[in-house]
Amino acid sequence: MSAFLRKHFEEAAAIARQLDVDAVDAMVQRLARLRAEGGRLFLCGVGGSAGNCSHAVNDFRKLAGIDASTPVDNVSELSARTNDEGWETVFAAWLRVSRGCERDVLLVLSVGGGSRERNISPNLVAAVDEAKARGMDVLGIVGRDGGYTKQRGDIVLVVPTVNPQSVTPHAEAFQAVIWHALVSDPRLMIQGNKWETTAATMAGK
Repeated sequence: MSAFLRKHFEEAAAIARQLDVDAVDAMVQRLARLRAEGGRLFLCGVGGSAGNCSHAVNDFRKLAGIDASTPVDNVSELSARTNDEGWETVFAAWLRVSRGCERDVLLVLSVGGGSRERNISPNLVAAVDEAKARGMDVLGIVGRDGGYTKQRGDIVLVVPTVNPQSVTPHAEAFQAVIWHALVSDPRLMIQGNKWETTAATMAGK
């Protein structure tokens, strides 16, 4: 047995035990209110977290009936804005065009949460500022110390660091664990997953 693999999964188990479930519960409540009020959920992330945003948009829309979207799904606009205006403003400009308002929520998926001082994910920093200026609540699933998202966000879950050398893989993996918990919560889920509902139907025959 690989010592690395055993350690990796032991770390994952330790993170799961330390997760702030109260923060996840608060996210469920806020998202349930968003849906009831006809608000929209905007998701922003870069790198692997951008891929997670695309997947999460599908789940929030299909399973939870929430009007969700992410700018990273529109590569034409994203690259045009990067080319013409710069990487830092791509998400904030998108929120402006979408006319984000107090009914809406920004969900940031990020390893570090953004840092203006270190010039790390400055587009996430600008997105958080734009969202707050528009009266939007900011949620986050982040790693490390949470960065700017944790500083300014309303409900931000920081994935615990159990090994400083494995922050990125664990943070991005647990983004998926947590959003799947959100959309699977009975307070949000309005349509079951395909395999589970199929199995239930077959069992009833």
